[in-house]
Amino acid sequence: MPPDDVSGRHLTPDAADSGEPPTVLLLSGPNLNLLGTRQPEIYGSATLADHVRTATDTAESLGLSVEAVATNAEAEAVEAIHRARGRNRAIVVNPGAFTHYSWALHDALAAFEGPVIELHLSNPDAREPWRRTSVVAPVATGTIAGFGGDGYRLAIAAVARLLDLG
Repeated sequence: MPPDDVSGRHLTPDAADSGEPPTVLLLSGPNLNLLGTRQPEIYGSATLADHVRTATDTAESLGLSVEAVATNAEAEAVEAIHRARGRNRAIVVNPGAFTHYSWALHDALAAFEGPVIELHLSNPDAREPWRRTSVVAPVATGTIAGFGGDGYRLAIAAVARLLDLG
């Protein structure tokens, strides 16, 4: 039987025994490609590339690596999660608007055997009522929201802790 991670989910031998640093899929959903110019009063002035760099630097300091995927297409996000199975040890997902309605994303994440961290730059619970529903939260190990760009560092640190690396 494959080894378990701390979430109780089984890891495939490839993910557990490759000898390479464990890889985290950093999945960014719709409109996050506009960070830095889209509503900076809510999302800040950092770009998505800045956030990926923060996640990557944090990961390297904790013995992890990051595979970053950004998409505005729901099907591409689902495919990225499917590809992560057996390959990535964890997923950090900022689902953007998919948070509120994408049952396809929910189902794909539910089939992933490792920690899933839901990440939001802003705090959806402090915003419009329709943003307060997350279909991702029920299949996430945890949610980090409202810490701006520092959320990327916090999410990677949470993954390292969940994988017993830091």
